[in-house]
Amino acid sequence: MTTWQHLRDVKLSEYEDAADGWGKVSTRANAAKDRVDNEMLGKLRETQTGDTATTAIGNLARLSRNYQYIHTECGLIRTGLNGLAAELAAPQKKLKQALEDAENLKFLVNPDGSVEYPASPLTPVPLAPTGTATPGAPVPLLPGKAEGGADPNKGKAEDIAERIAGAVREAVEIDGRYAGVLRKLKTTDGLEVSNEMLADAARDTRDLQKAAGKYADDSKIPKDKSAAESAEWWKGLTQEQRDEYATLYPASVGALDGIPSTVRDDANRMVLAETRAQAQLDLDRLGPEPSKYIQNPNGSYPAALKNPAWDKWEKDGGTRLRVELKGMDAIQKRFDAPPSANLPEAYLLGFDSQGTGRAIIANGNPDTADHTAVYVPGTTTKLETINGDINRMTELWREANSQAPGETTSTITWLGYDAPQRASFPTRRRSGGRTTAPPS
Repeated sequence: MTTWQHLRDVKLSEYEDAADGWGKVSTRANAAKDRVDNEMLGKLRETQTGDTATTAIGNLARLSRNYQYIHTECGLIRTGLNGLAAELAAPQKKLKQALEDAENLKFLVNPDGSVEYPASPLTPVPLAPTGTATPGAPVPLLPGKAEGGADPNKGKAEDIAERIAGAVREAVEIDGRYAGVLRKLKTTDGLEVSNEMLADAARDTRDLQKAAGKYADDSKIPKDKSAAESAEWWKGLTQEQRDEYATLYPASVGALDGIPSTVRDDANRMVLAETRAQAQLDLDRLGPEPSKYIQNPNGSYPAALKNPAWDKWEKDGGTRLRVELKGMDAIQKRFDAPPSANLPEAYLLGFDSQGTGRAIIANGNPDTADHTAVYVPGTTTKLETINGDINRMTELWREANSQAPGETTSTITWLGYDAPQRASFPTRRRSGGRTTAPPS
């Protein structure tokens, strides 16, 4: 049970110091992931073949996935501890002010939070020389407002007791919000980060969003704003705040035009990994896809009948999950390709699996490129079919790069809107036309 003594004595700096430690682990894990992907996996895929290389690539891919998981989970712990310390600071300050006021008035604060006070010299006899105030008393009488000979010290003591109790109640609410989330931020032994663990990381993120919403407010993220406004918001944050927003709200930060592509890429890749893991788990739970048609058991016309098992599989989301995974696998395939003289690093500048799906993939960093080309796929485009669009822009990068020796190029596949699936649907054409255009 939290008491006012606990709140008074808690050293919030210890939570902040611990948060700094977890933040360093998160940052180093992210740097290690980038090194494995770019310096180790990329070179190995580019130069080696055979069974040994295949095994080594699999082990390194697993290591990269582990580092990505560590980066996310340790980042959540950092944000949780910082949020807890920041929110507890307010009730602790209120408590200490109440205790200071009691000391100045020569009042005694009891262990249970009640306040003993001496009788005021202005109090007429025969009132008792001392009294005890507890929280929950009626509105206290103010000095100079006494009625019927009441002691003004009584009102002051009741006010202090109420402030002490209020500070403790606030601290208990804050502690309860964070404690449950922080207790769940743990993992199992072993070197394999499974789909279950990635899906659990996504749940951890959502839980901490609810707990730390007052500390890192999602409403402060400049959604649907210009790139300049987003950049200005990002520049106004400390590095720690940037890390916390990217960890706590990766989908929102990853969608912001105007902030560094490297930041968006890190955030969106975690969203991709978690979304892909959850989709695979959901599809696995449905079991193998049944045959769509079965032979008519009566041997009469028609020869084939719709399979009820397939209808149920479809109703439960089987086809949707399958096509979502197809698109996500195509994106991951591009990231798995080794950077080389003929292929730069890829950046995921946007991702969302909802509806027909959205994805923005850049070959080369557009923030530093001398030349940038953006391809916006049109009618019938969706996440499921993005592989061809990614390949198209990869080939364009190779050609453009060869035409501009000594200069850098970035080519972007920009499926950042709900493309109309049929040209004959005017509402979808108008909707797509109103979508904010990709940055030039």
